[in-house]
Amino acid sequence: MYPEDRVLVGVIKRKRDFEKLQTEHWYRVPQGQAGQGIYAEYIAFFFSRAFGELNGGIHYYARRTGIELVRRCDLLPEEASHPRAHALYYKLQIGELRRKDPPVLNARRRAVSFIHTTWDRFVAAHDVADLYSDAEDFVDRVFYALERQGIRAERILSGGALSGPQLRIPCREGIVIASTAPLDGEHVLLPTPETVETGVGTILAAVKQRGGPLNGPDSSS
Repeated sequence: MYPEDRVLVGVIKRKRDFEKLQTEHWYRVPQGQAGQGIYAEYIAFFFSRAFGELNGGIHYYARRTGIELVRRCDLLPEEASHPRAHALYYKLQIGELRRKDPPVLNARRRAVSFIHTTWDRFVAAHDVADLYSDAEDFVDRVFYALERQGIRAERILSGGALSGPQLRIPCREGIVIASTAPLDGEHVLLPTPETVETGVGTILAAVKQRGGPLNGPDSSS
């Protein structure tokens, strides 16, 4: 699993489809609804209102192990009279079905069809909105790396043409600003995706110089 691995979120609307997922390990996507293609290492599943307590959340995911283009009637021969029986579908073979814990919920009740996201966003997400982050990838990765260190940062995704995305970390003796572009005054230059580990170390050193985080592992209760 790599941060840049692609994740496709699909919707499960019928209990019989979830049963197929569990017992036969495949999921179908109408060819016409895959506008961005099926370029994903992982498939995650958003459950509709038919699933009671699972309604409105992403509770399971699996690694994609294969793909075929087949007719619906071949996938679901028991539904041969369906109006779309001869339509083409992508049959996505999947590996072991795994629980997403905690699940990704949909507190804002936004419409969900297919969502394309990345592994780092998916594993850190608590709400569907988190999957749509349009921040540059390395800004998100530094944010989550700091979070794992117990450092809470504020993401500024659009700081303007001259400043770019930023992370701001309140400290006991000021604020550490990490930006993708030079700023007036003191700041830390955010790392590139290839140097995230080094960049996080630089940011942590700057936080320490300013007395430690205002809300973090070194702050008083």
